[in-house]
Amino acid sequence: MTKPLAGLLVVSLEQAVAAPYCASRLADMGARVIKIERAEGDFARGYDTAVQGLSSYFVWLNRGKESLVADIKQPDDAALLHRLLAKADVFIQNLAPGAAARSGFGSEALRAQYERLITVDISGYGETGDYATMKAYDLLIQAESGLATVTGHPAGPGRVGVSIADVACGMNAYTGVLEALIERSLTGRGKGLKVSLFDAVADLMNVPLMYFEGTGQTPPRLGLAHPSICPYGAFATADGSLVLIAIQNEREWATFCAGFLDDADLPKQPGFETNNIRVANRPMVDERVGQTFAALTRDQAAAKLRASNTAYGFVNDLAALGHHPALRRTPVGLPGGGVAQIVAPAVIRVGEPLALGPVPATGQNSDAIRREFAA
Repeated sequence: MTKPLAGLLVVSLEQAVAAPYCASRLADMGARVIKIERAEGDFARGYDTAVQGLSSYFVWLNRGKESLVADIKQPDDAALLHRLLAKADVFIQNLAPGAAARSGFGSEALRAQYERLITVDISGYGETGDYATMKAYDLLIQAESGLATVTGHPAGPGRVGVSIADVACGMNAYTGVLEALIERSLTGRGKGLKVSLFDAVADLMNVPLMYFEGTGQTPPRLGLAHPSICPYGAFATADGSLVLIAIQNEREWATFCAGFLDDADLPKQPGFETNNIRVANRPMVDERVGQTFAALTRDQAAAKLRASNTAYGFVNDLAALGHHPALRRTPVGLPGGGVAQIVAPAVIRVGEPLALGPVPATGQNSDAIRREFAA
């Protein structure tokens, strides 16, 4: 079946995570993505060697792309890039702030020259203000945005264990490109898009920020517990498993008490009546819930939670994730002929088989692209 973005050309002057994330999703949907790399390659190629000698980050984010090694500071390569952009639909870049413009590839000037071009500038903190020239990496953004302050245990701030700032930024960029393509179909003109890592995470921080500004209190760090709902957290079973439960309303609490705790009258007892009261008495509530879990094995707890229609999940390690019954995988070809089984993209296109393109070696497509776009 023809993919929805087939026929579109995307040129991405990219490195690391955020821009490659956006471009990889465009490639998944059929766009031709030409990734421009330095001679030494995208530095994310060297993050690790976990996937048959290749970087796990790079394999994940660069399937389905073509790799062109070019130095846009050199006149011949700059001219080549302009020939690519003359035929391109989307141009993505996440160089250091101002670097693209200094090399003659500022987004505003490009759109004036190529009126159907959609440009995407990805930065750390945006392009104005005191932070515009600051280097920005994922963990720095987690710290600056306050995310680390609401993550972790009471002992101190923590890091979200994946590159959440980069990924959220890449998702926003991808959404913006799709919206701009729809708009262009109506107006015939491209669009300038600017996306920052900080904005992406700040948007996710709306609830903690509004809570703080409304109450003067920072939501507490509770590890695997929820700061504003109780009981909502992890409890140990008799055989050492951790089970996380989520009680969302009073109806669920009553059902949980009757069906799992075997104590239908508990919601009437002092300290257990409503969510706000339970949050104020969290140690007491958690102790009561924990007593029941401690008397059950993992399998017994799961059976009883299902019978009481309680939302729950096990706190799995990565080995368990790799064998999870809900996990979907898909093959991706590697340079040299190997194959990696990566986690499949989240969106399932009904009735359409999933097929992702291979991961390119550094400069794998340079010669062919230079011939195709020769002066």
